[in-house]
Amino acid sequence: MALEGPRIQDDPDIKVMMAGSTLRKVKSKSWKKQRHFRLLEDGLTIWYKSRWAGKGHSTFSITELEAVREGHQSEVLLSIAEEYPADLCFTLVFHGRQGNLDLVAESPAEAQAWIQGVRKLIHKAETMDEKERLDQWVWDWFHKADKNKDGKMNFKEVRKLLKMMNVEMNEDHALHLFTMADKSESGSLEIEQFVLFYKMLTQRDEVWKVFQDYSGDGEKLMLEELDSFLKLEQQEGEESSQHAQELIDHYEPSESAKKQRAMSFDGFQMYLCSQEGSIFKPELRDLHQDMSHPLSHYFISSSHNTYLLEDQLRGHSSLEAYIRALKRGCRCVEIDCWDGSDGEPIVYHGHTLTSKILFRDVISTLKEYAFKVSDFPVILSLENHCSVEQQTVMAQHLSQILGDTLLTTLLDGQVPQQLPSPQELKGKILLKAKKIGGLESSLDETLTDEVSDEEETANSDAETLSSEDPPVNHSAKKSKSKLSRLLSDLVVYCKSVHFHSFEHSRLNAKCYEMSSFSESKAKKLAKDAATDFVQHNVRQLSRIYPSGLRTDSSNYNPQDMWNMGCQIVALNFQKAGLEMDLNDGLFQQNGCCGFILKPDFMRDGDTQFSPEKPEERQGYKPLRLSIQVISAQQLPKVNQKEGSIVDPLVRVEIYGVPQDQAKEETTHINNNGFNPVWNETLNFVIHTPELALVRFVVEDYDKASRNDFIGQFTLPFTCIQAGYRHIHLLSKDGTAIPPASVFVNISISEVR
Repeated sequence: MALEGPRIQDDPDIKVMMAGSTLRKVKSKSWKKQRHFRLLEDGLTIWYKSRWAGKGHSTFSITELEAVREGHQSEVLLSIAEEYPADLCFTLVFHGRQGNLDLVAESPAEAQAWIQGVRKLIHKAETMDEKERLDQWVWDWFHKADKNKDGKMNFKEVRKLLKMMNVEMNEDHALHLFTMADKSESGSLEIEQFVLFYKMLTQRDEVWKVFQDYSGDGEKLMLEELDSFLKLEQQEGEESSQHAQELIDHYEPSESAKKQRAMSFDGFQMYLCSQEGSIFKPELRDLHQDMSHPLSHYFISSSHNTYLLEDQLRGHSSLEAYIRALKRGCRCVEIDCWDGSDGEPIVYHGHTLTSKILFRDVISTLKEYAFKVSDFPVILSLENHCSVEQQTVMAQHLSQILGDTLLTTLLDGQVPQQLPSPQELKGKILLKAKKIGGLESSLDETLTDEVSDEEETANSDAETLSSEDPPVNHSAKKSKSKLSRLLSDLVVYCKSVHFHSFEHSRLNAKCYEMSSFSESKAKKLAKDAATDFVQHNVRQLSRIYPSGLRTDSSNYNPQDMWNMGCQIVALNFQKAGLEMDLNDGLFQQNGCCGFILKPDFMRDGDTQFSPEKPEERQGYKPLRLSIQVISAQQLPKVNQKEGSIVDPLVRVEIYGVPQDQAKEETTHINNNGFNPVWNETLNFVIHTPELALVRFVVEDYDKASRNDFIGQFTLPFTCIQAGYRHIHLLSKDGTAIPPASVFVNISISEVR
């Protein structure tokens, strides 16, 4: 049943892990401590403790791990490279924003056993199907609750387990289920009997009801019955009968049902809980958009002050922050460069206590990680505070480290009338910075009277406290900066310029010139001249960055900027929360490649679209979205206090043009995080479906204080599948929390 089935347990690497090893856990050059690590019998949990910590220990699950890096592949391990050779070192990388675990083994053979063993277990965990995953979950609970480790569970242990699992159940009902499962009448359940108990406990009456509506004999769905369910409820078209057969082949566990071309209730439930039964249209998860439009026609996943892992004043600058952003599909990263003491430029948040890293190390990290998640181009947004000498060093590092990956010449030798496409720029890194002159001319001066685009916008902006927003009293003369010719020459399609006005841009701007706007400047432009802003963004790139007052790394709502067609909406990726949920939601379509094609009315140079007046655009067709929130399953506990059980409610939030912004929520259900049922319907009208995002949030109701967050899922309205669907919830950090889900029935119709 569990991961440690006969094959994997006999693997020599897994045997080493199960026997346990003493590994050094390294946090810094001076913090290196021995810990005893071992893989538990479930084949999924890694347990470790210090030799001296008495009973104290820590555990984490293989499912929390994303990868294993071999050798000196982290800043921490690089810092101790002279002390410990690479063949002893490895790094466990976690999903989301959780820090890495850097480890040093006692021998190369032991390091290899852990590296290969963990990789095999990650692969196994990632390829489990829904049934194996659920079995694994049940198995984990059994082990957690079997306190005396006798492989059996008495009724007292079962009652404790129900509390741990977020189930409030009266004792008589629990005892009734326990007695039914206790076939041997021994007063305790072994694992197989516990599985039976769990099945009775998780009987999904609301799914059974849907199954019964379509099943002629109440036992199974024949092929044509499943076909009519797909047509009528799931709103599938012509392909539905072929799809019905595919679903039976894929999800039906019973061979005899398969032979009859039928689906049992177990198969039906497995289909509804799978990715195909999820709310997100599976075909839109893959790369499917036309990638041959100009760059300015796409929303581009973008990060602000990418080097920071925490806040903007004292936070830690780290190469790891770049790796994390790129792994999330980010395609525009930022580097703040300052003169270093030994001629080597450094990266940090100027005039603050954030730590410093070397520019050349950032570029090496980019070289290695830029194209692991997406082949499409990466824009390097350079915030340049360096002297001409160190700018030249930067140019040398960029050229030498990135080589051909750095785009330094026009694609076809012609000055473009429009920007090249992501398709044409595949595998390339583009530098966004100031440039002496344009692509048309070549000047010999090293002097330019331009100031940094960020500085100029700041001078007309009242937000200070940031290197992007220097104090307003800078005199124009003081702001003049010298540019290194070598660095300037590396800028091709992303020349930073000061923004004067939309009219000035329309008459004078080249397509390769782009401006940066602080969030407040962008909001003001959006308020005063929305249609002009949308038109401007058809041809030019615009980058938006957070206010310098957001020293806690909080974010602004990116939706307001996407409504204007702004492409590079830079967010603090290190800060989890609503704004990053929206960003992750928008960019999880199209293969998570970091580029999303804007709607056609935002790609037409003569567009008259204004987010304030969606009804005035051509092709305006509002849609009604109706969501019946039926139930939720196995919600995680928010409060770990024994005996505390959640009181869940579901809220649906719409983000889009101002008229579409809306929130509706269900009532809360007392004391049931395990299988609460609502059967409540929430209704919305969506005026601009192409720009709308839908966010489902589950919270633990608290009448005395703010509700606690349990989980969320955000997706573009255009990616929603109608019908009976499961929404697989994500943690605050954006990582999966299986098997927590919400079961809904969705209908989308035209507003008559």
